[in-house]
Amino acid sequence: MKAMLKYRYYFVVAIFLVGIMLFFMIYSNYIKVKQQQIIHQRYDSAASALQLEIKKLILIKEKATLGIALSLTNDIQLQQYLQQGYIPVDYYKSLIHLYDKSTLYRNIWIQIVDKQGKSIYRSWTSRHNDMVAKRRKDLAEVEKLHKAISSISVGLYGLTIKSIVPIFSNKNFLGILEIISHFNSIDRILQKEGIKSIVLATKKQTKHLEYPFTKLFLQGHYIANFDAPKEMQKLLQEYGLEKIFTKKYVIYKDKLITVYPLQDISNQTIGYYIAIKNLKSISQRKFAYFQFQWIAITLLLVVAFFALINVILYYLMKQQKVYYKNIIDSSNNIVIINDKEKILEANRTFFRYFTHYKTIEEFLQKHTCICNFFVTQEGYLSKEDLTYKWIDTVLETPEKLHKAKMDIDGKTYFFMVCASLIATKPDHYSVIFSDITKEEMYKEKLKNLTIKDPLTNLYNRRFYEVNIEKEIQNARRYGYPLSLIMFDIDFFKKVNDVHGHSIGDEILIHHSKIIYNAVRKNDFVCRVGGEEFIIILPHTTDKEALKIAEKLRMKIEKDSTVIPITMSFGVTQHISGETKDHFYKRVDKSLYRAKENGRNRVEVG
Repeated sequence: MKAMLKYRYYFVVAIFLVGIMLFFMIYSNYIKVKQQQIIHQRYDSAASALQLEIKKLILIKEKATLGIALSLTNDIQLQQYLQQGYIPVDYYKSLIHLYDKSTLYRNIWIQIVDKQGKSIYRSWTSRHNDMVAKRRKDLAEVEKLHKAISSISVGLYGLTIKSIVPIFSNKNFLGILEIISHFNSIDRILQKEGIKSIVLATKKQTKHLEYPFTKLFLQGHYIANFDAPKEMQKLLQEYGLEKIFTKKYVIYKDKLITVYPLQDISNQTIGYYIAIKNLKSISQRKFAYFQFQWIAITLLLVVAFFALINVILYYLMKQQKVYYKNIIDSSNNIVIINDKEKILEANRTFFRYFTHYKTIEEFLQKHTCICNFFVTQEGYLSKEDLTYKWIDTVLETPEKLHKAKMDIDGKTYFFMVCASLIATKPDHYSVIFSDITKEEMYKEKLKNLTIKDPLTNLYNRRFYEVNIEKEIQNARRYGYPLSLIMFDIDFFKKVNDVHGHSIGDEILIHHSKIIYNAVRKNDFVCRVGGEEFIIILPHTTDKEALKIAEKLRMKIEKDSTVIPITMSFGVTQHISGETKDHFYKRVDKSLYRAKENGRNRVEVG
């Protein structure tokens, strides 16, 4: 009996041991399969993240260069040169040097194409007079539709990013301005993140090159970026380019290689952006957590070990928090963490701008949100009605370039803004403000050159033509009155003849300041001719405009700082359905009546 019990005991022990062995065999196999799945998911996610980052960087560069191109098309001198069919060789030399010195956009090329599709100017070469629009779909598209576009294409010189804008003068199509930028700046940004890049044109597109700019090739593909690492070229050559193009990513010699296809305006693949990243830099935390999870399950009965695991996790989380705090503190950009109710944390750079505060707690005692410093202006984020509504705008449209204008201690700053969700359950977000003040100030200066009269600093005729259209649409949409005041200086020709043009200029400058300071903030004062001015008055009836005009007339009559002068005024209110040209003619007739009826008076029509 004892012998039977003994053998039964051994049998049960043997079964138990066999069961444990089978369990660990199954568990070990499961771990291997799961490990491969997790590794594949991790590499797939890393490849997707790389492709998305490349896409965003290209989009940002396209939008920035399109903005530059749009600002340059308003150059009156350029329009005159286009009409003559000739542009001086060094016309854009100083501008390109300024971009190279003061912005991220180095080695920018500028090409001017006339309305027949012929290249009449290239900033980087003396070659011109070829019918470039016949070879380029994007140029042909702009020539046909007269609309600005951004594209990636292969020309005679290489694979580049292009922003193409039609040039008009008085609604007459004169030609095309093209800003051409390269992939090197994107390459440099990715290098800072430990990512190496090689930009290639397809074999088919490479055949179209006549003057390859980099003179670099790889297995029949043109290399578009100067900084393409030689060791990476060798790596791709060993593996085989064609095999890489057919897969989302490949793993070769401890490297993750992913390809982002570069497409032209017809969505045809004309090149590839190849990104290469070391596997060691790709986190394996998900797999580590998977292993820990199953080990914890097998040791649930060991309370002491479970407690130890909790202590270790707490320590790691604390260390991780310190680690990430050190990371955001090292950034030159403002980085804040918030939960849509208040700021939870900010990096050191935050306090370089908000110098009156040493801690977030001090900041929150006076301000509910960083958006309290936003300046409301078209094209920039605004606070709106809800405190953190602007964050939703940034999160919901990540493909757009979001900017904020801030007034901090009387100084104006411009920032590029991006935000991302970092923790779902507590609803925590990270927001990064990158200082772009220099670039925005330069763009604003360029914009003012196109809409301001250089003598009086009032808005010019071009601004009036564009803005009156908007105000008429707004008045029609929201049902408010809109009026115009047109006025000019009485006997101004006689003033110039008797006192000289320098006195005439002084009169224009001095009395422009008087008019500008006397009108409301929402009114627009424009110089539309030599001594002729017009004021756009939204939310104003003709009776109210008459009172304003009479007040201005009296101010001018009483002022004799330069010499005594008078002005005549015409006033009219917009009629529903009326075009801007008819509106202008009516106010012009009112001014004419004021002249006929003795000058130095106001007439309403």
